[in-house]
Amino acid sequence: MNPLDLEAEAGRTVEVNRADRWQVYLRLQQLDIPCVCTTNQPLRVQIQTTAAAVQLWSVVRQLTATRRELAFWLEQCWHLCSYTDEDPEKI
Repeated sequence: MNPLDLEAEAGRTVEVNRADRWQVYLRLQQLDIPCVCTTNQPLRVQIQTTAAAVQLWSVVRQLTATRRELAFWLEQCWHLCSYTDEDPEKI
């Protein structure tokens, strides 16, 4: 996406550690989420859908959360999946 197009539309500035900013930018590009990352400037992201907002949150969380936090989150997801897979009559 052309940086000028993003500026004209309602882009959001995302504060990301300078070292992680490029990784976030590349992953958002892979997910087809419009964003701009220029030298010495904050990452600008255009969020058009709820799914894009969740994907942005997830990408940033993967880089900023501790290993322990990520492991806890994954464990909670497994518990949720195993709970919903149970026989409804047993619940």
